[in-house]
Amino acid sequence: MSGIAWALVALGIGVIVIRRRSIAVALVTAQAFVLAVAALAEGASADDVVAATALGVRGVVLAALFLFLVRRTRETRPVPVGVAPLARAAAAVTLALALIWLVPPFGLETHEAEQATLSLVALGLVTAAMRRATLFQVLGIVLVENGLALAALSLPGEPSLAIEIGVAVDLLLVALVAGVFHQRIFAEFGAGDTAALRSLRDS
Repeated sequence: MSGIAWALVALGIGVIVIRRRSIAVALVTAQAFVLAVAALAEGASADDVVAATALGVRGVVLAALFLFLVRRTRETRPVPVGVAPLARAAAAVTLALALIWLVPPFGLETHEAEQATLSLVALGLVTAAMRRATLFQVLGIVLVENGLALAALSLPGEPSLAIEIGVAVDLLLVALVAGVFHQRIFAEFGAGDTAALRSLRDS
């Protein structure tokens, strides 16, 4: 599981530094499928197979939703990055190390799983905070949720089917709402750039 956990983190770092939305979507989708494979590999009962299937379906639905949004909201020019890729990566690593140092053990099977979970949360928070493109901010939320899914898979004993399916359904709902928000911003301003929201004023 430790190798899988750090593979998830490596994919998350790719989302931090990459510029193209389609590649970032591919990386997050790969995370979802890695989680599904991990759940299936760790599974020993019918409930585990159901949970792994739910995670796999989640990955397919998310990929379809994000690719639909990318095609429907093609940018006439790239959204300014705001913060340089290396600076974003440095901020994410710094936050991850701070969380690992500050947060006490919270009961996962291994210390590596806890570190990877906190790292994914840090990567998601930095992505949502430092990327101006709305779709990248949605992907940041997905990174955080993937960290929670990893934590659910790394609980001692038999993983809870309700927790894993709950995480999958919760993520799909959040992604759907955020996707509608992204599309409305693009329709209004012609770009998925949150900086455009600064022009809004109360009447």
